[in-house]
Amino acid sequence: MTTETNFRTGYIAIIGRPNVGKSTLLNKLLQQKISITSKKAQTTRFRINGILTDEQTQFVFVDTPGFQTQYTNRLNTAMNRVVTQSMQDVDVILFVIEAMHFDQRDLSALKILPKNIPVILVINKIDKLADKNQLLPFLSNMAKAFEFAAIIPVSAIHKMQLPELLTTIRTYLPVNQPLFDKDEITDRSQRFIAGEFIREKLFRLVGDEIPYSTSVMVDQFNLEGDLHKIYATILVEKPNQKAIIIGKKGEKLKQIASQARKDMELLLGGKVYLEVWVKVKSGWADSESVLRNLGYE
Repeated sequence: MTTETNFRTGYIAIIGRPNVGKSTLLNKLLQQKISITSKKAQTTRFRINGILTDEQTQFVFVDTPGFQTQYTNRLNTAMNRVVTQSMQDVDVILFVIEAMHFDQRDLSALKILPKNIPVILVINKIDKLADKNQLLPFLSNMAKAFEFAAIIPVSAIHKMQLPELLTTIRTYLPVNQPLFDKDEITDRSQRFIAGEFIREKLFRLVGDEIPYSTSVMVDQFNLEGDLHKIYATILVEKPNQKAIIIGKKGEKLKQIASQARKDMELLLGGKVYLEVWVKVKSGWADSESVLRNLGYE
């Protein structure tokens, strides 16, 4: 632990509507994959803390689900509760939007931001702009929308402006000693992240609608010698969803498990034996007891 008197430590919530790149931003800042990503909205469902420690600062980033503007079931309600609760005890908020895109969904998320915590506007995906001159009037308009502490354009996927973002965040963190060991990167267990890797592959490899009706339970997570043995269950709402995930002769499920296993081996630094089953559990997304067991409530 450092003894320097100017060391700063604090919590930074990453907030925004679905699919603006919040999880990608977290992973690139940490230079380690802990939060799952896909092109589909609402991939992130849980609060995940990512920890980055350098010589002067310990940044504790709080990745949150995308703020939902429609409450369709208990799951979405629980996800929005995660967002609002995550902002209560942080030192800085990163409000993430996509360059040249600010609509009613962003405005709904903007309205829930507290007025007593510094909010840094992070304008992501600037690499997609053909004409960077477009950005200046957009920046001007956003500066009028809210009293932001700072506005930083970035490309998370290409790590553009991320050092500048960290420098800006640091100025708003309190002087304090580290809360975590310097080699820790998350407060979530390896078991939890393993389950998230499986869910990511569902979002990436299965049709548009199916992933939203699924969740993943890690039933066993054991280390036997140098081998991690992991057994997991994918919950679905309907029998036809089970058939789609398993695929012809089980090929789709094998593909999901194979890709998830490779990510797990990178995370765990060794070989992984993974078995995944699919189980029908009707109404799980509206079941208080099931959501509690899955860690949503």
